Amino acid sequence: MTKGGMETVEVFTSEGKGRGLKAQKEFLPGDVIFAEPAYAAVVFDSLTHVICHTCFKRQERLHRCGQCKFAYYCDRTCQREAWLNHKNECSAIKRHGKAPSENIRLAARIMWKIEREGSGLAEGCLVSIDDLQNHVDSFSEEEKKELRADVENFLEFWPPQSQQFGIQFISHIFGVINCNGFTLSDQRGLQAVGVGIFPNLCQANHDCWPNCTVIFNNGNHEAVRSMFHTQMRIELRALNKISPGDELTVSYVDFLNVSEERRKQLKKQYYFDCACEHCKKQIKDDLMLAVKEGESKPSAETVKEVIQFSKDTLEKINKARMEGLYHEVVKLCRECLKKQEPVLGDTNIYLLRILSIASEVLSYLQMFEEAADYAKKMVDGYLKIYHPNNAQLGMAVMRAGVTHWHAGLIEAGHGLICKAYAILLITHGPSHPITKDLEVMRVQTEMELRMFQQNEFMYYKMREAALKNQKIHVMPEPSNETSPSLFHKKE
Repeated sequence: MTKGGMETVEVFTSEGKGRGLKAQKEFLPGDVIFAEPAYAAVVFDSLTHVICHTCFKRQERLHRCGQCKFAYYCDRTCQREAWLNHKNECSAIKRHGKAPSENIRLAARIMWKIEREGSGLAEGCLVSIDDLQNHVDSFSEEEKKELRADVENFLEFWPPQSQQFGIQFISHIFGVINCNGFTLSDQRGLQAVGVGIFPNLCQANHDCWPNCTVIFNNGNHEAVRSMFHTQMRIELRALNKISPGDELTVSYVDFLNVSEERRKQLKKQYYFDCACEHCKKQIKDDLMLAVKEGESKPSAETVKEVIQFSKDTLEKINKARMEGLYHEVVKLCRECLKKQEPVLGDTNIYLLRILSIASEVLSYLQMFEEAADYAKKMVDGYLKIYHPNNAQLGMAVMRAGVTHWHAGLIEAGHGLICKAYAILLITHGPSHPITKDLEVMRVQTEMELRMFQQNEFMYYKMREAALKNQKIHVMPEPSNETSPSLFHKKE
């Protein structure tokens, strides 16, 4: 079944999983299997005034819609582009007196599109909105209560002159949003900024060790070559060689968790039991729970104590981060690492989590040498666990490279930046802003490395002078969330 630019894939019935997608031709690592614009998308409530409501880029100064005073845009181009989807929303917000929550806004945008185009197959879609899974029958009592509240709020917001939908259909739309809402990120891909519905992507089944990755591309409205270049879209990209007839899979959760925990998370959020190879055979679980080997191998009791101490520390760290007490975070990390290092193996996920937080927070505090030491250990562990072409691995290696560069460790910094660039070329593609940034860093560190190899003394002199004359590039403030996860779940 193919439609509008979707000739490369087909929908099929995947054994034990329901519908799935399979390849119609061969793909190589980094190939874009398909790109898909959002059926509907909205900016998160907390970011509506700092993110463009059309392309989802973070901007310093945005133009506000003069009518509803709620929507913000980069410029007139984005505002014109938005009008078809914003027109009904604009008058509904004015009538209602205020904008409703992101869930209600997204449901309303979907319904207005159905009112305009009907609920059949939209152009370029393999399935209709009607046919998407809603899992309402699997909802817990708490989720059913939230659903009823959403439906009530929706009915208050929905204008009387718009097409009226039955409660069952409205519930279906909220169910679809709940289990198929895709997380949209800003142009650097570092912060989750919104949620959208992409019907074709919804057909891709989960695998903890997938053969595809999904990247959000904000588009570029200065590009005039084609609609494909200008439109905000997701891209499904191949991570390894895919043969015709292979099922296309993506990972709904971060791999950095033992199989039992991943399965629990998938069951709770997406209502299915993961039966992928990595979960069935518990592949890499031994690495993620590794303990120190050798003569002084710790006892099971000691390991249990250290793991519990790590869990308690992670809770304290979260609290301190929420309050912006970064020196306290560093203190907690150092104490925890002291306890972990003689007991846990270098790929143990509790050790890696602390190393990741420590390196990020120390970089922010500009304590780069200590940060680089922890970042190196973290990356060494990640490389043994993650798929070699994993986007989160690429981003972690990039952060480690930048930290080493700031610490003046130019050889290691350049090596890590090159490694990150090779991964992100596959996961994000050469035209993504983050890959372009990395290419600039790669060229700069290569030049510095050459200078360093020719004359170490002169290199440090020049570096010192350069850093005195320019404001040191401050690392972004540590965020409390990990990289945006694939699908957005309402908290």
